[in-house]
Amino acid sequence: MPSPRRLLLVNGPNLNLLGTREPDVYGTATLADVERIAADAAAARGFELRAVQSNHEGVLIDAIHSAREDCAGIVINPGGLTHTSVVLRDALSAVALPVAEVHISDVRAREEFRHHSYVADVAVVHVVGEGVAGYATAVERLIRVVTGLTDN
Repeated sequence: MPSPRRLLLVNGPNLNLLGTREPDVYGTATLADVERIAADAAAARGFELRAVQSNHEGVLIDAIHSAREDCAGIVINPGGLTHTSVVLRDALSAVALPVAEVHISDVRAREEFRHHSYVADVAVVHVVGEGVAGYATAVERLIRVVTGLTDN
């Protein structure tokens, strides 16, 4: 059976505050802008995008589990869960879909606690510090992985 032409976009806690939260770190684009940027990048390559954002870890895990039914891959910005959530990492691993991890800011240049990502070892694509444009980069690179066009 051919792979579905749909990606799941997951945005974690506090990303609903984009546009007003620490604009010096995250910029002024809103979550709606991020979702449009990602959806446009997917559509340009013949893919759909389903987006979910939640401040509740279980909601994100349920969305990730559901993705195995109709998605070819997952683009995720786990927010603060990047650095704390083994269960989110395990959910991504369990569904066995290619994962692109994206962060708006350069987490490696920020506080020490942000340097470790529980998601990093299950992601095949990593995009860090490109601002919201990084979502388009992550989508494009993940589509190349799922379609077998190239590496990440």
